[in-house]
Amino acid sequence: MKILMLHGINHNMFGKRDPKQYGTITLDEINASLGALGTELGADLEYFQTNSESVMCERIHQGYADGVDAVLINAGAWTHYSYGIRDALAILTCPIVELHMSNIHAREAFRHVSVFAEIVKGQICGFGVDSYLLALRAAVSSISAAKAG
Repeated sequence: MKILMLHGINHNMFGKRDPKQYGTITLDEINASLGALGTELGADLEYFQTNSESVMCERIHQGYADGVDAVLINAGAWTHYSYGIRDALAILTCPIVELHMSNIHAREAFRHVSVFAEIVKGQICGFGVDSYLLALRAAVSSISAAKAG
């Protein structure tokens, strides 16, 4: 199973950025936790982070060309307004799991809306780094169900 983990804007600053919301874990530590669980679940993960919306769209297009089996995405603030990323994600034919470390529904009103919601398999939020691990488990389960069905 090939799974693409997309990290959005400002995620390179995890560990430094707003520890009250995001804790002190770094992006490298998140990826290491995902990698360990991926090995256990038989999934090969590729990680990508950018602060450029156009570069994110291009990476999503590449994921389509590569035939990834699932995409995990924590797009950060782009979740709430990037129709460009939404349209790029809509090209994919694999399961997409949207995730957030914080509970976006318990934060500022603008964060309550996801422009991705209509096209993703599901959303996971509010569990800190565990949101990533839960999203990976959900993606693997979706892939397995699709192959069995």
